Amino acid sequence: MQIPIPVPSKLASAPFTLSEAQAAGLARPQLWKRVSIEAVSKGIYRPKDWAFDLESAARSLSAASPGAWISHVTAAKIHGFSLPPWLSDSHELHLSKPRTLPAVRRKGVIGHTVVVSEGEIELSHGMWISTRSRTWLDLARILRLNELVSVGDELIRVPRPEFEQRELPFTTIHELRIMVDRHKNLQGVVRAREALDLMRVGADSAPETALRLAMLDAGLPDPELQVRLYINDPFSPSADLGYRQRRVAIQYDGGHHLGPEQILSDRRRDKAFEAAGWTVLIFGKSDLADNFANATRQIKRALRNGWVDPSVQAGFAQPHE
Repeated sequence: MQIPIPVPSKLASAPFTLSEAQAAGLARPQLWKRVSIEAVSKGIYRPKDWAFDLESAARSLSAASPGAWISHVTAAKIHGFSLPPWLSDSHELHLSKPRTLPAVRRKGVIGHTVVVSEGEIELSHGMWISTRSRTWLDLARILRLNELVSVGDELIRVPRPEFEQRELPFTTIHELRIMVDRHKNLQGVVRAREALDLMRVGADSAPETALRLAMLDAGLPDPELQVRLYINDPFSPSADLGYRQRRVAIQYDGGHHLGPEQILSDRRRDKAFEAAGWTVLIFGKSDLADNFANATRQIKRALRNGWVDPSVQAGFAQPHE
């Protein structure tokens, strides 16, 4: 009985290609049966005790597939998209190739033959992968309309540099529209155009987008996003959504709002709006669960009771009290 040879440390934590194995000293094919590794697909191997990790698997797949790139749901997860629950735990490996290469035929890999333009593929996370913008377009054939709008809102959102180490959004509606126009025959392009018409800059989370879309579906006017109490004050408290003329402020408080410091900050925010005569409506996970049906009823009631501030209606900012 042969004693298994340990996997070299360089290869012990993730899948690897044949060339990586040779570089680590496993050059002879007869060693495969003596080492604690197993073949995954052509040219890709992994330690037998390896715990699956999507990014590592995708990186090895990219390395073993010259001319191809990681795409669709796999790219979305690696880019950190906020996907709907039915996709959030997906371990699917999606690989795209241009039409000039043979179709993808690998065990456990979902292949796509697509047309791409310059700038839609990038080298990131140690692999060739579709850009965030192109990934959004590829998802148009998979996601429902509201889910596609939510992902799009995430890409066009203006970041907070102090928290995200970036100052610019990942893309803009204008840039996405140009890309969509380049791919008129792509499956899902009609849904992508519909999503572009519904996307707005200002949503800080997928539930905020879901709330806004539920409001539109309920026949409510399109709300303003990131509504500052004092228009010209960059440090002013703000509401996630709202109607300035009716003095209605709408907040979605998700899981990160449960910490003591955040709760105190939220209370100060809400009291500032209430002191200025606004109605403050606060929604959370339970409202998301029923697709904001009760929330939209509350918002309609608040708008019926809302007072129109003549100074705001005339275009003047509220005084900083």
